[in-house]
Amino acid sequence: MIASRPVDVAVVPVSFRDLVPEITTSAYLTHGLYYYPAKFIPHAVRYCLQQFTQPGDTVVDPFAGSGTVGLEACLCGRRAFLLDLNYLLDHIIPLKIYQGRLALSPAVLEERMHAIFSGATEFHPHWATIGDWYAPEILAGLQRLWGAQKQLPHDTYALILEAALLKVSKHFSYAEHRLPKLFRSKSKRLYIDGLLQGDWQSRLHRQLRLLAQNILGDINALVEMLNGSVPALVHQGGVDSGSYDFRPGMEFQALISSPPYLQAQEYVRTFKLDLYWLGYKQRDIQRITALEIPYRKATRIVETHTLNAVRARLGNAKLSAMLDSYFCHTLNVFDNAMAQLVRGARACIFIGTPRVDGLEVEIWRVFMEYFSDRGFECETVLEDRIKARQLFSARKNKNPDGMKSEFMLILRKQ
Repeated sequence: MIASRPVDVAVVPVSFRDLVPEITTSAYLTHGLYYYPAKFIPHAVRYCLQQFTQPGDTVVDPFAGSGTVGLEACLCGRRAFLLDLNYLLDHIIPLKIYQGRLALSPAVLEERMHAIFSGATEFHPHWATIGDWYAPEILAGLQRLWGAQKQLPHDTYALILEAALLKVSKHFSYAEHRLPKLFRSKSKRLYIDGLLQGDWQSRLHRQLRLLAQNILGDINALVEMLNGSVPALVHQGGVDSGSYDFRPGMEFQALISSPPYLQAQEYVRTFKLDLYWLGYKQRDIQRITALEIPYRKATRIVETHTLNAVRARLGNAKLSAMLDSYFCHTLNVFDNAMAQLVRGARACIFIGTPRVDGLEVEIWRVFMEYFSDRGFECETVLEDRIKARQLFSARKNKNPDGMKSEFMLILRKQ
């Protein structure tokens, strides 16, 4: 169904960092535990929570990613319901939103580190080509560390070491560790070759210890801030949020979410190395790869005035199919989650305006037009200029400088 008319709205320029000055850095507390592509800035989430929800409300995020919405909801006394296609969500949340009421012990963590440094059990990821990503001696060392980690009691200390091991496993690989995307570079191979000339093993152990200690410190800072008040939380990774079966009668007082920006993030490929170290098998990763937006085939064609105008100017059939897939499956996710919103609730969707073959796609405008015919009113659109960005040094696409702004579309359920 094509929107009956173009929907017009004034776009309001804002700075979420200025609107929420109490958050002084995006990586405060446990927000920085995992390096995640295109992370939702906590300032934007906090703004929506303060403006549109009350303590005790439940917020849903069907593209939960690294759990930013969940942590901010917890800090504001709201409950959270988090879904994501990536299995990693279920490894992130128990640390990022630690629900214990007592501080963790540095001495116990040190005991567990000693156990993995002296362990002899090896773990071999179920990936035939993992050897392409490592120097042989480094791979052997990591296999021993991971083997020992997987023998530990399954508790928060083991999860801390798991998170730290993921970081060192990428740092000491041929994969470029300064960016989320998984790719090899000549400069990284030279870096690893240089490490191998020295005592790389002691360096790896020192880095692992420091990372684990920092994670424990961040968790303990969260425990102190929450002071025993930990709201209820549900998280489930490895699910298709578009077909997720919500419990009958389940209601949410807000949706706050940031979906993928067309095909920019490639979340499954980004975390493939991590997932294999975590113990997932090829069939597990193939299952979620087949469901990743926008690489699955569209089951319907979404039409709005803005989207049809983009299609008319786009001459590439493959890119048109990508657009069809993206809007079909992204909107399936939002349709499913927003059906659970109570009347008067807001859906706050944070999204960029990527380019396809040089054409800017105002995703927020497509979403606005789509939902205006489905029982939602657009209250406002907030434009936040991007302050910090990490791009590849020699981008060879038609948008070498990246996006200038991100937009918060705020819809109200009628």
